[in-house]
Amino acid sequence: MRIIGGRARGRRLQALSKSTAKYSGQLIRPTADRAREALFNIIGSEVENATVLDLYAGTGALGLEALSRSAEQAVFVDKSQQAVQLINKNIELCGFSDRTLVYKWDLSKGLSYLVKKIPGTTFSIVFVDPPYRKGLSVDMLLKLAESELLFPGALVVVEEDAFMELPVQVAGLTLADQRRYGETGFWFYRQSKLLQKSI
Repeated sequence: MRIIGGRARGRRLQALSKSTAKYSGQLIRPTADRAREALFNIIGSEVENATVLDLYAGTGALGLEALSRSAEQAVFVDKSQQAVQLINKNIELCGFSDRTLVYKWDLSKGLSYLVKKIPGTTFSIVFVDPPYRKGLSVDMLLKLAESELLFPGALVVVEEDAFMELPVQVAGLTLADQRRYGETGFWFYRQSKLLQKSI
């Protein structure tokens, strides 16, 4: 697993072994390099100067890829202590310590903790990458739509099992695009009133 593009291109990221990488009863599942490359090709220049929120961050690969491609700041959230330690190691490997915050938090409890930790902060790109097929994606979309964490025009990217069906509309968020790469699917949501903005 490595950074695909930008300043830290080619930098190898650490991942836990399959025997120890437990996350909610599943393995910590990093986004495959090929799928991540395709994702960032779609996002394109929108990542430049973005404030990024990486939820269910796992290894931190999505947020770190964004930072490598000139995102301004990234905040990582995961409930697993192993994941938090791994994210911090990968941040150090990439040299992004001055542009990152990492929080250990169970997202099933909502986003209020995050709002209190970083009051007034809004995000222009949010990655939602929970364990597949647990019903967590829609719940998090709803929480995000009802929070004050989204910058006007924000892009929310959900990674899920490619054969899942996610709703077109979740509160104030509307599906703008959907892509499939093998078993990985990406859903791109925008605030409904700003949907005219392209992916």
